[in-house]
Amino acid sequence: MIISRLLAAALLALAILPAAQARQGNPVDADPARMAAARAHMFHGMEATHSMVLVDRFEHLSGGGDDAILWDAQGWIGGDERKFWIKTEGEYSVDASEFESVQLQALYGRAISPNFDLQFGLRHDFEPGPSTSYAVLGLQGLAPYWFEVDAAAFLSDAGDMTARIEAEYELLITQRLVLQSRAEFHFAAGEIDEHDLGSGLTETEFGLRLRYEIRREFAPYIGIEWHDLQGDTADLARLHGEAASDRVIAVGIRFWF
Repeated sequence: MIISRLLAAALLALAILPAAQARQGNPVDADPARMAAARAHMFHGMEATHSMVLVDRFEHLSGGGDDAILWDAQGWIGGDERKFWIKTEGEYSVDASEFESVQLQALYGRAISPNFDLQFGLRHDFEPGPSTSYAVLGLQGLAPYWFEVDAAAFLSDAGDMTARIEAEYELLITQRLVLQSRAEFHFAAGEIDEHDLGSGLTETEFGLRLRYEIRREFAPYIGIEWHDLQGDTADLARLHGEAASDRVIAVGIRFWF
């Protein structure tokens, strides 16, 4: 009898205690500002960190005069809200045995929407000479209708302003066969004599690449690319005896990890 009474009293206490605590309230719950601060402290540093390296293009180009090796790669580390980016691209002339262009960017990215990151940082062009550094402000992400967009404005250490817009779209033909279309546009705010650039639209590139994904992370491809200088930039190239447009065949691999 005594044991049953003690058990009943314990159960009654367990039932009454939460209700009493609820009536008393938590001082943090009573203050929305303190609650927000407590939650921010609790979740601070809990954003998962991931990383990725994508070599979008590593290819041999032929048919446009000199054979060349081209690369276009980027990598990032961070979470959904913040990322640190490294981007590099360049071209090596097989016939001349020299680098025609080498570019490196180091950027900080901040998510401004579920699909886009605002990026800013530094860019350095090792080739073509003279070596030039830039401040970078860009936007990268997935636009409506599944277009991948990478747009950036560049301010050089000489005060020259340029910009570049890249867009890619992928069409899944089969589970392994993918057709990638690509467009790239270059602009200059004014004439840049050191790089033989006129003002306005200076250069356009359009390409198609058909890849076969042996694995999702690794795919050889073949494609074609049209490269055209525009406006005053094209006139400067012709003045120097250079072609203002060419068409090349690309054979390469795309991989990521």
